[in-house]
Amino acid sequence: MNIKIKLPDGAIKEFSEKITVLDVAKSISEGLANASLAGIVDGKKVDLDHEIDHDAEVAIITFKSEEGPDIYWHSTAHLMAQAVKQLFPKVKVTIGPAIENGFYYDFDSEKAFSEEDLVLIEERMKELSNEKLPYVRKEVSRNEAMEIFKKMDEPYKLEILNEIPEDEILSLYTQGDFTDLCRGPHLAHTGKIKAFKLLRSSGAYWRGDEKNKMLKRIYGISFPSPKELKVYLNNLEEAKKRDHRKIGKELDLFSINDDIGPGLVLWHPKGALIRHFIESYWKNQHLEYGYDLVYTPHIGKGHLWETSGHLSFYKEGMYNPMEMDGIDYYVKPMNCPFHIMIYKSSKRSYRDLPMKLAELGTVYRNELSGALHGLMRVRGFTQDDAHIICTPDQLESEVEKLLDFSLMVLGKFGFENFEIYLSTMPEKSVGDPEEWKAATESLRKAIEKHNLDYKIDEGGGAFYGPKIDIKIKDALNRSWQCTTIQFDFNLPTRFEMDYIGSDNQAHRPYMIHRALLGSIERFFGTLIEYHAGNFPVWLCPIQVKILPISDATSEYADEVLTALKAKGIRAEIDERSEKINFKVREAEMAKIPYMFVLGGKEAETNSVSVRRHTKGNLGVVSLTEAIDLVLNDKE
Repeated sequence: MNIKIKLPDGAIKEFSEKITVLDVAKSISEGLANASLAGIVDGKKVDLDHEIDHDAEVAIITFKSEEGPDIYWHSTAHLMAQAVKQLFPKVKVTIGPAIENGFYYDFDSEKAFSEEDLVLIEERMKELSNEKLPYVRKEVSRNEAMEIFKKMDEPYKLEILNEIPEDEILSLYTQGDFTDLCRGPHLAHTGKIKAFKLLRSSGAYWRGDEKNKMLKRIYGISFPSPKELKVYLNNLEEAKKRDHRKIGKELDLFSINDDIGPGLVLWHPKGALIRHFIESYWKNQHLEYGYDLVYTPHIGKGHLWETSGHLSFYKEGMYNPMEMDGIDYYVKPMNCPFHIMIYKSSKRSYRDLPMKLAELGTVYRNELSGALHGLMRVRGFTQDDAHIICTPDQLESEVEKLLDFSLMVLGKFGFENFEIYLSTMPEKSVGDPEEWKAATESLRKAIEKHNLDYKIDEGGGAFYGPKIDIKIKDALNRSWQCTTIQFDFNLPTRFEMDYIGSDNQAHRPYMIHRALLGSIERFFGTLIEYHAGNFPVWLCPIQVKILPISDATSEYADEVLTALKAKGIRAEIDERSEKINFKVREAEMAKIPYMFVLGGKEAETNSVSVRRHTKGNLGVVSLTEAIDLVLNDKE
């Protein structure tokens, strides 16, 4: 027997007998073998003890691999569930997936888990980790699995199994006295889980349905080393300080009032002023880049949403219809059909294209109450929407312009580090495969022309077209979804869109959806957390706080205010009879970027003592120099 193993770098390893994934890792290096979590054999994720008896392509998964954290966190979820079952035998287990940052497991428990309970569970997890219990995979039929979980008296597992076809082969994973239904793969043994922390407990409905029983959920995180865990927990504390809900309240930017309705935002004067600056910049840049601004209604007839397909695919996310003149009207969940109707209001020629329609359109979506989260997930929001309608030969250049425009605008708000994903054709899709290929290639070429790193999300496109997603990375290495550039081969067909080509024949145009900021609400929440409330100077409601040391300099303070306003700088005077240190501290807490401290000497010399928020004293400069300092501040 001669088995050839092809590695990701193209190297070939040869073996004289069947081997495991771990054997392949050992053949490369002992360090890789120690760091290995699982493997990928011919595109399929498998455990380290998976046997290979044929020529194959093999990749080793470590925690640094894209697939690594999910496997590590899912294995830790199983470890936590085992500890919970040992400590609280009457508890019933449900599901425990890996999530974006860590894992959770839902339990049917009579009482909530207290902080003391979490400490006990952690201690038991450490004991089980030290035992280095192997994660053992066993394949069984559905009926065999049913018998196993009946004996274990786990009704939620039985409910899941009841929805699986009888002839399907399933996998169970067992470590010690705990068995769970799971596809895997998992770590070799519990000793691989070196550092973990249970973060919090909360309630969660079974399967996210409010009609079902409320379960008790425990969230956790784990890493291969205590150092990595420490960094994560420190970042978590910093994230709490940056929470947009906390800062929004401290700076009096917005609120959400239950008397009005959950997920509906009240913009306070300071927040509304920042929003005004965002929207004004957005509009001006769109006009400069050749877009036409439009406004559309908040409601539309039911047949419009039938044509678009929303009533078939998205009805549960739409609010109940209102009847007028015997016709059902729905509040719009998105703006696309309205922009299409503007396009169709006249006969279009190839000479009219590309047509670029942009709108700050407020939409409403019936999000589940449990999914609502400050500004990040709301029920009413203003989408910065645009649709580019073009001919096939305009496609590539329009995508390049879109990407250039998107990065330029995001940079204006101080965002510099990005993650870019190209999502390709899924198994179920609409449209001509050749059009899909052309659209995907135009996206790829645009990304590569900008020399940007990107990842391919194979099959991750919507059923109606491929897309680019741009996520920003913040100081805590968190990702925030902003721009989406999404092709649509579906709506142009549904709405029978066309244009007259140079051959005098009707042709179907291409359409691109583009949300640059995502939504004003979510973007504002992202902006708050990214900058920790220390907004770029051009966005701040108050850019300069004038701080006279005493009443003797109040007249000069008025002169400074007049000079600042004449240059378009937003400023105000703190005229309170408080000590200067108190005034400085208040301005710092309000995150005002500049403080001009005025004493007798400054009044005599027509100068100011400048303080910069978070940086401290910058010294005494002339009033003219201080004004230039503010106007030229790009931070």
